[in-house]
Amino acid sequence: MNVNERIEALRALMREKGIDVYYIPNEDDHLSQEYTAPYFQCKSYISGFSGEAGCVIVTKDFAGLWTDGRYFTQAEHELEGTCVELMRMRQEGVPDAMDFLVDALPENGTLGYDGRVVSAADSLGLKRRISFKHGKLVTEYDLAGSVWGKERPAMPKEPLFVLAKKWTGESCEERITRVREAMKEKKADVLVLTALEDPCWLLNLRGNDIACTPVAYAFAMVTMRSVSYYADGDKVTEKVKAYLDENKVTLKPYDRLAKDLAKLHGKRIWASLKQLNTALYTNLGEDNSIINETSPITMFRAIKNSTEIRNLRNAHVKDGVAMVQFIHWVKENASKGDMTELSAQNYLYDRRSEQKDYIEPSFHTICAYQANGAMMHYSADENNYAEIKPRGVLLVDSGGTYKDGTTDITRTIALDELTETEKKYYTMVLKGHLALSRAKFLYGTAGFNLDILARGPMWQMDIDYQCGTGHGVGHVLSVHEGPHGIRWGMPRKSEGERFEPGMIVTNEPGIYLPHEIGIRIENELLVVKGTKNFYGQFLEFENVTYCPYDLDAIDVKYLNDEEIEQLNAYHEMVYEKLADRLDESDRAWLKEATRRISRA
Repeated sequence: MNVNERIEALRALMREKGIDVYYIPNEDDHLSQEYTAPYFQCKSYISGFSGEAGCVIVTKDFAGLWTDGRYFTQAEHELEGTCVELMRMRQEGVPDAMDFLVDALPENGTLGYDGRVVSAADSLGLKRRISFKHGKLVTEYDLAGSVWGKERPAMPKEPLFVLAKKWTGESCEERITRVREAMKEKKADVLVLTALEDPCWLLNLRGNDIACTPVAYAFAMVTMRSVSYYADGDKVTEKVKAYLDENKVTLKPYDRLAKDLAKLHGKRIWASLKQLNTALYTNLGEDNSIINETSPITMFRAIKNSTEIRNLRNAHVKDGVAMVQFIHWVKENASKGDMTELSAQNYLYDRRSEQKDYIEPSFHTICAYQANGAMMHYSADENNYAEIKPRGVLLVDSGGTYKDGTTDITRTIALDELTETEKKYYTMVLKGHLALSRAKFLYGTAGFNLDILARGPMWQMDIDYQCGTGHGVGHVLSVHEGPHGIRWGMPRKSEGERFEPGMIVTNEPGIYLPHEIGIRIENELLVVKGTKNFYGQFLEFENVTYCPYDLDAIDVKYLNDEEIEQLNAYHEMVYEKLADRLDESDRAWLKEATRRISRA
């Protein structure tokens, strides 16, 4: 079936079940907001939009895809010729998806969705809002999955593996103890872990159930006396089973959690209703009390310990070697006429895979030439790629997962002499990037306080990038993690969003002109302590990404003396970190690529 036929098949099921409005989010049953296993990609199947963010809403006479600014251009292409309308999130005149669900529901109507992939918080909120229309909420039907039928991919069964203490800095036993101490403080009897990363962090386990993210589809439940791990037995090797037994962790079937939740009575249960799906929530008896707060592991994951930080720095050295080899190769070979986005990204994959303790890419590489770079999450494949020509720029956003840590880096590469406008755009992005990386700020500062430092040079040109400036990065986990980040216009009061020493956050401003050009520069930053004085504890950032910026793309007339000195100091550090690990040819190239610049 094509997209229009899938929508009509869905509508037929809606009529059969008496559903007026049907909602299909991007999440899986752990409410992962971006990367999910193919089994859960119902939004993409129904709409034809392959991007990792958004949702679909279908009524009897409307079908719409909501997605954010990173994907507008991509969605325009992929929805062309279908009955699905692109709803550009956070743009003037476009309603919020949740508001649309309520407004589109007729009086006495029925709103439906698969409760496994919608949070309890959203369900409770929607139930309250549609009650004013005397509406009904139905959450037991996976109608998109029914349309997909036998062609739907199976749930993954990739084997688990143990990440040793030398990489994590803490044993499984030590981490369980930390979690129980947090539970005591909250007077919690039970902690339910539903975010994919949480059981992985707690037990020092990793998996391969989602492409480019070393996690496993599993839940966990912690009490003061027991730890239960819910996973498909087919993915638990004998070695992992022995490891779980050794750490007094009980292995249970993946689908057993619902039954175990139903057995809880009179307990104080720590479970964030934003992270607990509706289907699981309905199993909790009303005699329990819910501590509706984010799992303590969210913050434990965010603040890296000294071992994780040491290993992460080493991962970035290895990653920097691969990046230098790659950029040197691109610069030397782009003029030969046989380079494509696909061949370039594969070359980079090969260079990373040669590094010791490499596991996999940390996400699908974005290797985008010229106009394709304006699609923030563009991805070349065997059926869709551009030739790279010796002019303009190549935007490459990539990363690697090593046993040491997870990397995320973007470099925009000049392929020949750029136009004056292109150099101005690159230099303005660099100015924002440098301003954020040299920030000093008092403890208590959150990402929305600092965003203007990176975004300011673009705003001065009446240009914006329609995404955040930075995100947290996991340790051998998801490349996109919270609770912290850098963005504007979204001041949340949660204590967890303030910066803490040991946090990693990306710094990635950009300029994206649809159908013309995309420019982005990205490093990872480590939050470290600065001066402590009468005014309080100051914090600052340490660059832990080691790769040169492209001097061929800079117009120095837009840089001030402080920025030039900062750039030169960074390049000096990059050369010192990487030179001894490169062969003679790459080392000579790096020497030139990190040369000192001046206004003269």
